[in-house]
Order: sequence, then C-alpha cells, then structure tokens
Amino acid sequence: MHHVSIRTADIHRAIAFYTLLGFEMEEQFTAGTTLACWMTGLRGRIELLQIPEPQAPPDCFHDEHYTGYYHLSFDLTEIVESLPDWLQSLQQRFADAPDSMAHGMSTLQVLLTPRQQMIGPHVYEVAFIADADGLPLEFLRMMEK
Repeated sequence: MHHVSIRTADIHRAIAFYTLLGFEMEEQFTAGTTLACWMTGLRGRIELLQIPEPQAPPDCFHDEHYTGYYHLSFDLTEIVESLPDWLQSLQQRFADAPDSMAHGMSTLQVLLTPRQQMIGPHVYEVAFIADADGLPLEFLRMMEK
C-alpha cells in the first residue's frame, strides 16, 4: 500500500498528533488549494489533507449502524513488548508535550483500553484511540499463535 489518506479539519493539529504518535514529516505539498503532507511512521505512510470547510465526522466507533471507513490498524508486534505499557507511555508523551507542539492536545482520547482478543487462531492485545479529528485508530500486538 502506498498510503492512507486522512481528511482533517486542522492540518497543523493533525501533524502534531501524528508526530506525537511517532510519525515523521516526509513531504509537505498542496493538493489543489488545500494544504497536504505525507508522514511516515509505525511501518506505514499517511497523507493528511486539510478540508477548508470541515464538518464533524460520523461517530463510526460507537454507531453500530454506520457503514464505510471504520478505522486504521497498526500492528505493533515487532515494535513494542506490551501494548498497555506503550499506551501509557503515549499518554504521558501527550501530557508532557509543550502546548506549542501539541496544539492544545494535552490528553489522548482512549476509545478502548488494551485487552486480549482472539482474532482467528491468534491472541492479540488490542486498543483503540481517537486521532485529532476523532477518527478511530486501532493498535494491536500478537501475543501468541
């Protein structure tokens, strides 16, 4: 996959969020008349696009009748030893970030705290957080086969 594209209400806030998450700026550009960028991290690439007159996104995490985009999922199996420890560290990173870097995001919105889940024949640790625009992001780590 080349990248995943995310439309955002405030590209500077989104860049700050994904930077705190571990992404790095790859390239900034314009797409038509809007600001855009590519960021790489967590073994993937995202494209952020600022929407000039944004509307609130649907609550796809809590609305059981929603259809369409649900979430991005990041496999941290080869990156972290413990998903709960990683999430706690991430929450601390947000709390400790200077306001100039965090763009007012002093807390991380956790949608689902880490828990074990069977997915097919594998046991995973799974957690969800919301990004700067409230879009759900899943993080998982395979525990055993």
